[in-house]
Amino acid sequence: MTETVIKPEQQPVGLGGIFGSWRGDLTGGITAAIVALPLALAFAVASGVEPKAGLYTAIIAGIVAALCGGSQVQITGPTGAMAVILIGIVSKYGIEKVWIAGVMAGVIQIALGVTKLGQVVKFIPHPVTTGFTNGIAVIIFCSQLNNFFGLDLPRSEHFFPGLLATFSHLENINWATVSIASVVIVTKLFWVKITRLIPGSLVGLVLATGLTTYFHLNIHTIGEIPPSLPLPHGIPHWQDWGLLRELINPALALAALGSIESLLSAVVADGMTVSQKHNSNRELIGQGLANIVVPFFGGIPATGAIARTAVNVRSGGKTRLSGVIHGVTLALIVVVFAPLAAQIPLAALAGILMVTSIRMIEWETIGLLLRADYADFGVMLLTLLITIVFDLILAVEVGLIAASILFIKRMSELEMAKVPEAEAFPPGISLELTQEIAVYRVDGPLFFGAAERFATFLREEPQVKYLILRLRFVPNIDTTALVALEDIYQDLKRRGCRLILSGLQPQVQQRLERSGLLEKIGQNNCFETTDAAIRSLEQPVKEKVLEFQT
Repeated sequence: MTETVIKPEQQPVGLGGIFGSWRGDLTGGITAAIVALPLALAFAVASGVEPKAGLYTAIIAGIVAALCGGSQVQITGPTGAMAVILIGIVSKYGIEKVWIAGVMAGVIQIALGVTKLGQVVKFIPHPVTTGFTNGIAVIIFCSQLNNFFGLDLPRSEHFFPGLLATFSHLENINWATVSIASVVIVTKLFWVKITRLIPGSLVGLVLATGLTTYFHLNIHTIGEIPPSLPLPHGIPHWQDWGLLRELINPALALAALGSIESLLSAVVADGMTVSQKHNSNRELIGQGLANIVVPFFGGIPATGAIARTAVNVRSGGKTRLSGVIHGVTLALIVVVFAPLAAQIPLAALAGILMVTSIRMIEWETIGLLLRADYADFGVMLLTLLITIVFDLILAVEVGLIAASILFIKRMSELEMAKVPEAEAFPPGISLELTQEIAVYRVDGPLFFGAAERFATFLREEPQVKYLILRLRFVPNIDTTALVALEDIYQDLKRRGCRLILSGLQPQVQQRLERSGLLEKIGQNNCFETTDAAIRSLEQPVKEKVLEFQT
């Protein structure tokens, strides 16, 4: 009888394990909630919805995803990346249709998890993720300029027209608003030098609210937040199939971004913990359930939040209990401090978002790409620009296409070279034989990007009677390369040149057999080693030499 060994990351966390680490979870959850409070309000405003929707999202989604997700320490809530997509959807469809799109996105995420597609995110190239992350940061920063300057302008759906409208109205700047936003920015930047126990964003929020109230400043505030949690409510028009068809594209966009960001956040959390590793498919299911439940409480679609998750881990969070405590703490804050929150100025949230967006930009990765590879930097820059000018989903699609083309180009640079005689031929081989044999070494996969170059190399040896391809370091071959190889075989056959293959890998040999090309070339022209192939040619050449001498 064999014993099943469960790896540390696979071990279920029971109630004893959860409550055994309750102190760390309590500290981590409360700290994450304090950090999440201003961000939830700010990202709700950035999404074009009421600030209270951000709080409800952080509470409900945070608890549901913590209990059902695949990461032990993930903190879920509104995020900047999701806000960039939501602002367009909210302005076009309205909040009620956003709720429907959110439920649809949750269903899609659950379907991705059930079909075990959680690993797909690992195949998104880093220049693409860097590009859209930096693009999102730029959009968030610029979207807060109106609140920073105190300009009461309609929100623009497009980046450059909105930016132009902002700068064309700078003569109407409200300097009180600029001062309050600046206080928050300075506090958020420099508070960390005083202490890390209390987040600078919360200190800046309290300070800005106090100054606004004390001096009776004429600036916009976030408005009333009910001092209670919302009861579940219905979603109108959810049975309208025409509306569901209309919202399928926004739902796909929300599901795609929510899945990508949540899984990236879970990967970051894995790197910060020793034994706990997330389950990607379960994480998608948990995030999907959260997005299905949240709209019934007036919230907006949520994702795993990298910064809040990191705060949770650094503060001692070890189990799902920390995520639950994060949600419960926010609920208590809403019930107790909601009247005070109504006085928070929008300029304060603008300051928080502007600093957050600057910190979102992956400066080190940009420098690395610029130093290491201009092509990868170009993919990142292209993704960034399309994110800003058009939208995130188009940016990811174009970025993936550009990265794929770049990958094909690199793989097309097939290493193929004629092997020198001193290296190619074993000792004792006659001069007559070496003059009639050419040995080529091929390194790397033979696929359609390399087919043309592959053919060109092999047709540059008109005097050769035996052409040996050393394929030991070729792991795979695709259909186009098979067709090119068959053309080469037929061309060499017409010229009276024999094609010989050595060192075939199992995958390559299987493809040759299934295509029928191996039968045409002949099993007698396939050898385990190049030496064996050359030795097999000694007798035919000797016979031809004797025949010539006779």
